[in-house]
Amino acid sequence: MLFENKGLRQIILKNTFWLAVSELVSRGLGLVLIVYVIRILGAEEYGKFAFALAFVSMLVIFADFGIPTTVTREFSKGKENENEFASIVVLKLLLSAGVIIVMFGVSFFVAPDPVIQKLIWILSPFALISNFFLLIYGFLQARQRMEYQALLQIGQSVLLSSVGFYVILNFPSVENISYAYMVANAIALMAMLVFFHFCVFRLKISWDIVVVKKFIHLSWPLALTAIFASLFVNIDSIMLGYFNQIIETGWYNAAFKIIGAVMIPATLIGTSFYPTLSKSFRESQERLHSVLNFQIEIMIILALPIVVGGLLLAPQIINFFYGATFAPATPAFQILILMVGFMFIYVPFYLVLLASNQQKKVFWITFTGAVINIFLNFILIPRYSLYGAAVAILAAYVAILMLVIEVVGRTLSFSLFNQKILAVFLVGAISTTIMMGAIILLLISRMHILSVIFIGTMVYLTTLFFFFQKGFKAISIKHWGG
Repeated sequence: MLFENKGLRQIILKNTFWLAVSELVSRGLGLVLIVYVIRILGAEEYGKFAFALAFVSMLVIFADFGIPTTVTREFSKGKENENEFASIVVLKLLLSAGVIIVMFGVSFFVAPDPVIQKLIWILSPFALISNFFLLIYGFLQARQRMEYQALLQIGQSVLLSSVGFYVILNFPSVENISYAYMVANAIALMAMLVFFHFCVFRLKISWDIVVVKKFIHLSWPLALTAIFASLFVNIDSIMLGYFNQIIETGWYNAAFKIIGAVMIPATLIGTSFYPTLSKSFRESQERLHSVLNFQIEIMIILALPIVVGGLLLAPQIINFFYGATFAPATPAFQILILMVGFMFIYVPFYLVLLASNQQKKVFWITFTGAVINIFLNFILIPRYSLYGAAVAILAAYVAILMLVIEVVGRTLSFSLFNQKILAVFLVGAISTTIMMGAIILLLISRMHILSVIFIGTMVYLTTLFFFFQKGFKAISIKHWGG
């Protein structure tokens, strides 16, 4: 059930399980580590770290070039394409070498603070190694072997967290924790390559210009899309740092770290569904619509309680993770949790466009959103600081969601407002309203935040179960195929 690929439904369930385990463990360990880092270093020092990491994360996307996603799509068509992997690895190495040179050069201009410059130098190899992991994961996803990806991802997270905790507890400084990230990732990469070579696919180095040209041609729309998508995540932190709001950068990124953990379900569900969407596109439009419907329904069921619960519990969540000194991050967190709701719904439409070879349309949608985000950041950050940055990224996600729904509707003749999806939304909204009442009562009784979250979740799930048992079976996979 969990180690062999036997059928479509079983493969999706197996892959979702392993991705859930790896995401929960890796994101969970990462969140605990960064909470300790933030508490020990404080908002200003962490703000320097967050600014440097945002900068290298934005540039590292040029080394990604959309290749991992293309590898997943192309290799999922047949194992004979895997012979092209050696040339793809060389291409990836050349791109990484070029990017690290640019990172070192640009660091002198982006930050006058010598500490931030040094952090950029240290974190550049860390970011490039993390990006190389994605190429290996793309190969494994094409084979639908997410159990291997989970093993590698968990191993990397355990190593990074172990080294990080040791350093931050014994040698606390922003430079030392940056070195810890870089060294741990380098060790994890060596172990991953050994495992991959002997257990999955023999690595070798070769250069086939035909293969390289093919993947550059297939990947460049994804590369451009990824560049502008990276702006969504990183430009706000970079611009806060550019306007010399380092403490505010620390508060903003502290809130965003929790948001990253909240988005785990969307990430793992999207990763599980992408190979199936690609396969369904080749089979029939009816099957593609069916799989897309199913994914949207799941996203709605997850998004509603997360958004409402996050809005209600934001002060308690920020205080629980970071303490009272990070209270200014609370309004930013509330704005960002609204963004999460739109992002959950956006993911299925984004993936179905990729699966149906509509990369150029995805690029223009992402480009539009990035332009909106940058424009609003220039206007709002000087006046409203981190809250302006949060509003800017929220507005950008609203815009790209509206655009992607319109494009999918025109391209694939799909409507978001069909009876089944509306029924699921109604059930979710009623269940969320009941959950909200329970949370308010629990807050009045001053119950601990973890207990409130647990009881609220149980109330929501119980209400959902009641509706579906009574015959309001909006989520049904009978029609969905084998």
